[in-house]
Amino acid sequence: MNNYIIGTCGHIDHGKTALIKALNGYEGDSTNEEKQRGITIDLSFSNLSNETQNIAFIDVPGHEKLVKNMIAGAFSFDCVMIVVSASEKIMPQTIEHLEILNLLGVKNAILTITKKDLVEEEELPKIVEEIESFVKEFDFNILFTTAVSIYDENSINELKEKLFTLNANTKVEENFFRYYVDRIFSAPGAGTIVTGTVLGKPIEVNEKVFICDIKKDVKIKNLQVHGVDIEVSNISNRTAINLAGVKSSEIKKGFLISKKGFLRGFNSVDISFRALKGRKLKHNQNYSIFIGSKKVEGKTLLFNNQNEAENGFAILKLNEDIFSIYKEKIIIREGNHTIAGGKILNPIIDPMKKSQKLELLKVLEKGDIDEAYKILLNAHKKGLGLVSSAQRFALSHEKALEYAKGLDNCFIDEKALVLYPIETKEKIVDIIKQIYRKNQFALLSNSSLALKMKWASESFIDLALNQLLEENFLEKDGSLYKNKNIKIDIKNSLEEIILQRLEEEGLTPTAPYNIYEEMDLDRKTGDDILKSLCAKKAVVRLQHNLFVHSRVLTDIVKVMKNIITTDGYIDIQNFKEKFPLSRKYLITYLDYLDNFSQIKKDGNKRVFTTTSF
Repeated sequence: MNNYIIGTCGHIDHGKTALIKALNGYEGDSTNEEKQRGITIDLSFSNLSNETQNIAFIDVPGHEKLVKNMIAGAFSFDCVMIVVSASEKIMPQTIEHLEILNLLGVKNAILTITKKDLVEEEELPKIVEEIESFVKEFDFNILFTTAVSIYDENSINELKEKLFTLNANTKVEENFFRYYVDRIFSAPGAGTIVTGTVLGKPIEVNEKVFICDIKKDVKIKNLQVHGVDIEVSNISNRTAINLAGVKSSEIKKGFLISKKGFLRGFNSVDISFRALKGRKLKHNQNYSIFIGSKKVEGKTLLFNNQNEAENGFAILKLNEDIFSIYKEKIIIREGNHTIAGGKILNPIIDPMKKSQKLELLKVLEKGDIDEAYKILLNAHKKGLGLVSSAQRFALSHEKALEYAKGLDNCFIDEKALVLYPIETKEKIVDIIKQIYRKNQFALLSNSSLALKMKWASESFIDLALNQLLEENFLEKDGSLYKNKNIKIDIKNSLEEIILQRLEEEGLTPTAPYNIYEEMDLDRKTGDDILKSLCAKKAVVRLQHNLFVHSRVLTDIVKVMKNIITTDGYIDIQNFKEKFPLSRKYLITYLDYLDNFSQIKKDGNKRVFTTTSF
């Protein structure tokens, strides 16, 4: 079944809610306050369907003080039904709604002239023409225009028929599921339920999703579309999701539910903007930012040293993280006034110079992804993660790789999904050369080099290592690389060096991994050397990461036995008086005494088993 979301817009009392009720029998103004005041305060949801088409209506409030609620619904429209009273014509809130929809990029529109029974029949065509002419100035794609009265059943039926001729939703499938929460409640026996519109990709019952704002994994227990249980909810479905693993009190309106790993939150994003006629966006000014159904406070920082501007580029510094994607639309307001609309160009914070950032925003505004990759690569010398392309450019991994393969002078690690400027290979080559020049006995593998250069993938390091092999700077020994100019047996030499080091360090030897790091040794090689020294009984392993020279251990055991002879026992206190070591070492050496049959443990003390010892 095709799904299509139609939002209503228009001035207060122009008959939006009454029109929806006439179309599908739904009483939108459901709260007592709404009924008493005769206005829609929050978003109201209903539908109209036949065998092949499901039309979801989002009836938004028309009062000027409730425009923020109108914005929360408008982001998900496939089409807008512009409702204008024939008797009152275009009014202030009609204009503001049209401006906001224009800023949000909603193009498809149905113009519905209501209350036609309140004007003379011969005047109606002229009124319709006048209203239509005004609306066209906002560059809407008007699908059709009709005049109705809720008391004229034929006009309502004619509108229904026309609505069912509309095409399916206008939203394109993205790389991952997104869903802005617009309502939250808890139902007896069900638990937490949220409502919103499915964006990006369909979702299924029992699927795991991720609440980005609180970084929480949850499971979909059930899905409902207009009160009907379903297994799969498609794009543009107004959907209630029953969530397992989260309390309703943990979720707020505006939270984004998605799939784990696709979106990162940032409290700063870069945008292009366009102010409404007669208004300007000001530099370093506080505004309310609306994105999806979320409202967040923030500050605008304009580029080009401007104090104010009607359009251009800006940085939004927000009071909290948002989880946005490339080209997502926003509305910027000050109090009850809409100032501008924006488009997120760079949803990810980048360590870039301001001149680079401005250059990037210009190409992103044009949609030139190839050029954007080049600019980002110039800023990310140590690699650009292609995984972020889903958020950064709204690209799948496959499409991101396709773009990357079209770039010159870069290296693509397809497994790690990282893109490097080819010039960065020389940086890796220089780092490796410095290691082997500093330590002629260095014996490293690709993986141990990757630990030293956490930003470089093993495939990229391989590229640099192969260059050094071709230059005869290094030679390969199994999986290890050694200095080409060293002809002696490096492993035997390293055994002697490590043994001597452990002897010099005495009772407080350095942990093995630190030794490997300082000596530029591959971890496996270092482990093999220590195993060999232990097998030769030159070194004793006391703990997982504590290896002591055998002579040093023999000497301390003699001293410890002398303490027992003198004091009648040894414990941490009298041991520390003679050897002010850390508790870690004291306990380890005391535990080692337990290996001797002449010594037994008595509480926290060690004593001889016989007085004759």
